[in-house]
Amino acid sequence: MGTALYQPQSGLLTVQYQPDETTRLVENPPRFTWIPAQLEEDCYVLQISEDGQFQAERTLTFAPIPYNFYTPDRVLAPGTYYWRYALWDGGKQQSEWSVARRFVVPEGLPATALPARENRYAQAQEEHPRLWLRGAEEVARFRAKVKADPIGSGWQPFYEKSVLPWTAREPIPAPQPYPNNQRTAPLWRSMYIACQEALYAIRHLSMAGVILEDEALLGKAKAWLLHVAAWDADGATSRDYNDEAAFRIAGALAWGYDWLYGELSEEERDAVRGELLRRTQQVAVHVIERSKIHQVPYDSHAVRSLSSVLVPCSIAMLHEEPQAREWLDYTMEYYWTLYTPWGGADGGWAEGPHYWTTGMAALLEAIELMKKYTGLSLYDRPFFRKTGDFPLYCYNPNTSTRTSFGDNSTLGEAISTKVGYNIRQYAGVTGNGWYQWYYEKVKDLDTDADSKFYNYGWWDFRFDDLLYLHDYPAVEAVEPKDAEPVKWFRDVGWVAMHHRMEDPDEQIMLLTKASEYGSVSHSHADQGAFHIHAYGEPLAVETGYYVAFNSSMHLRWRRQTVSKNSILIDGKGQFGDIDKALNMAASGRVEEVRREKTYSYVRMNATNAYMENVPYMKRYVREIYFVRNSYFVVVDSVDLSEPGRVNWLFHTLYEMNVKGQTFQVNGRKASMEGRFVFSSSGDLTLSQTDEFVGVDPQEIEGLTRHWHLTATTPQAGSHRIAALLVPKRKAESGKYVSYFVDDQGFGYNLYCTDNGATQKIEIAKAF
Repeated sequence: MGTALYQPQSGLLTVQYQPDETTRLVENPPRFTWIPAQLEEDCYVLQISEDGQFQAERTLTFAPIPYNFYTPDRVLAPGTYYWRYALWDGGKQQSEWSVARRFVVPEGLPATALPARENRYAQAQEEHPRLWLRGAEEVARFRAKVKADPIGSGWQPFYEKSVLPWTAREPIPAPQPYPNNQRTAPLWRSMYIACQEALYAIRHLSMAGVILEDEALLGKAKAWLLHVAAWDADGATSRDYNDEAAFRIAGALAWGYDWLYGELSEEERDAVRGELLRRTQQVAVHVIERSKIHQVPYDSHAVRSLSSVLVPCSIAMLHEEPQAREWLDYTMEYYWTLYTPWGGADGGWAEGPHYWTTGMAALLEAIELMKKYTGLSLYDRPFFRKTGDFPLYCYNPNTSTRTSFGDNSTLGEAISTKVGYNIRQYAGVTGNGWYQWYYEKVKDLDTDADSKFYNYGWWDFRFDDLLYLHDYPAVEAVEPKDAEPVKWFRDVGWVAMHHRMEDPDEQIMLLTKASEYGSVSHSHADQGAFHIHAYGEPLAVETGYYVAFNSSMHLRWRRQTVSKNSILIDGKGQFGDIDKALNMAASGRVEEVRREKTYSYVRMNATNAYMENVPYMKRYVREIYFVRNSYFVVVDSVDLSEPGRVNWLFHTLYEMNVKGQTFQVNGRKASMEGRFVFSSSGDLTLSQTDEFVGVDPQEIEGLTRHWHLTATTPQAGSHRIAALLVPKRKAESGKYVSYFVDDQGFGYNLYCTDNGATQKIEIAKAF
């Protein structure tokens, strides 16, 4: 036996020790995670016992476990349990046991066990193809379906628009390195789009050739495949040079090798499989050995590459390359245990809806490939039953894409059609008519989807339709008239307030957040910030443009608090630079959400988000009231250890009318009046500008300016600020909410009156 197992304190960026007494289990069996005993290779034994003494007859033992996470292959009876782990090597325990942790399994949880490695692929055939359709028998059935109904099956549009264009194209040259190896956004984008075209050509020509038994198509597909397989795997399309290009080429080789297997000579199979193995290994080494997403899971691209590379490539090579099984095992265990690091049982996605879209697009394809090939499905896990709610409430088709959080390459445009395709998949899985409504709304709004780089370079909608129409029944769309008026995604700290979600002319929406993820990855320094969309108009927005990741617009404006409807302290905001540890530490927390008869309410604590830049911040709490589905009251409470000024920020697309303690937004369909009805430190000084401070002027040349209001308090150690925000239809220019404030000694009461109804809002007194 070795020395006591090293158990460091869990850091913000590492996986946690789970489960324990505080864990609210949502599925059975629990998912077990622990901090590794050392950074390099480990192997473990895990015990789960009905008593803390781990008596043999009441204890389950699992070994060997190659990584610091595990999902058992069986459910547990409801009750109290204990678990512990130790190092394992050569069939023996190599260290003392870890601390035993207690957890409780309640009744009624969904059963989501993962079969053990030794019998996980009992249904996985050796015959090709394996990706989507399984073997010659299923191909023959689908061939008959296509002949019987080429339109209803989705085949005709796929064949005409996604297959035939590639018959007239010669294989494209291999992308070359950047000039002087200096990456720029346009060159990077053009390179990965070229690789996406290679994927389209190989995948679509191969499938069409096999299904139609067309020798010309098969010959063209084979020519493309052998051409791309000859590209330098260590060159410009390698994982370490351009990972997005590498993902696409690996996927192209996997689909081509799998579907053209019967058309390739033994020598050609070996050559293609050798390149496929090499490219897959590049990704696997980065994911498992370098990035170690099982220890530090917040690597967005590495996590996504499980779906886009390791799943299709490993399935294509299973039974033929031993490493393929190791990679597929790792991926499936990650999905069943750790996925997703960006959310939880409520279905939220901390990076925001755009990266929900890209991550989910790759994942859904991977889920379907795994389910069809192995018979194992992720869809019973709680996250996958609920994650369609995230875009429904936080990226609603009736609201502008400017009213959501995080990086977004579709910023300022209609919601990407792919969001709708993703949520349609969940409509098929769950039968949820609201999800189908979302899909149909988005598809109607985004009429030229194929022409946009963020679609063409990422996915093909005819391919999506072909697979979906074959695998899932039609679901009837249902308007979300009964949607929750206030929806709290506890897993990521997002809160959405909605009125009349289904009607764009009547809808009012506020979205806010205070997240334990802080500003990590594609999140921003926006704890406590909010968006407002009303009557078909974005009124309170995040300003700026998605020029490119790491552009000056991205780093100095979009990621920073200065672009949010939030506050600064003496001109300084939350930590928004790129440093993962500090990003996670710059977190927020939703403390309370409730729905009362006449209002919805959220209280958020964003103190930690400011501590790096404002060390004299003692406490910052923001409360938001949505009163009578009509107007908002925003109450900010700031306590400092030394006197300071609060800069209250508001952003919109239009120049505002600013007068005294009021500002007015005049949009095309709606307007909004803002009034500071209370400030404990005295009247605020209001000003506005249309400048993007710190942004390279060349990046925004010719782009529409946006407007930014700053309302600054006098200097004080504590501040209490109440702002009244009243959205109006254009026809309601006379709408007004009256108010008065009284002093109760222990605090203040704000009374707001609208149409004869009065709402009392308490404001803590500033001492």
